[in-house]
Amino acid sequence: MRVAVHQGSYAELPSAVEASGADLVIAAEMITTGYHIGARSHELAEPADGPTAARMSALATESGVALAYGYPESDGGRVYNSVQLIGRDGRRLANYRKTHLFGDIDRDWFEPGAEAVVQAELDGLRIGLLICYDVEFPELVRAHALAGTELLVVPTALMSPYELVADTLVPARAYESQLYVAYANRCDTEQELTYCGHSCVVAPTGEVLARAGAGPELISAEVTRDALVASRLENTHLADRRPDLYRGLSA
Repeated sequence: MRVAVHQGSYAELPSAVEASGADLVIAAEMITTGYHIGARSHELAEPADGPTAARMSALATESGVALAYGYPESDGGRVYNSVQLIGRDGRRLANYRKTHLFGDIDRDWFEPGAEAVVQAELDGLRIGLLICYDVEFPELVRAHALAGTELLVVPTALMSPYELVADTLVPARAYESQLYVAYANRCDTEQELTYCGHSCVVAPTGEVLARAGAGPELISAEVTRDALVASRLENTHLADRRPDLYRGLSA
């Protein structure tokens, strides 16, 4: 599977999808509305099957490319920071709500999601979904690995000066939990926040297969189960775990 990461604006997404040559294009956290927008996140929130989802489904169908994108989701009077995965045929495959809320930007406007591992099958690979701050918790990434996630998709709004997360922590997560990670960041400015870019696709070996800079960019890399299997045979972190020693971690 060829995976592309769109580090750019919502308006540029359709052209990026068309130009990607990919099977799956991943866009950033809250790309449809902006992230640091306060009360407008509630004004612009939509159900998972709302008008924006319909537009994304049409784009996927017309291009034959699957899509993952971040948006504010409304459900029963609550608003969540969510990511939706849409198949190349336009079907909605999975919807995940951010579980680890980052500071007042998230906590003032969003409810935390209650489901840690959300997955879907796409082109024979098991795709898992997280959002931004979620990937900074090794327990959550490990939960995905143990549940069979092979490609972890992470729409993000990472700001300066936290480039360390994209450059160091994300490759470490891929290596320690033996899965692919596709990390899709923004590169614009909202109020006092400057998003740092540095989107990446990382192999389970920890190798960075594709890396964006600080500006608008479309990057892509090939993701294969054969390479994943080979890495897990070489780096046996999952097989060598001692769960009996870690019971206190859930306390």
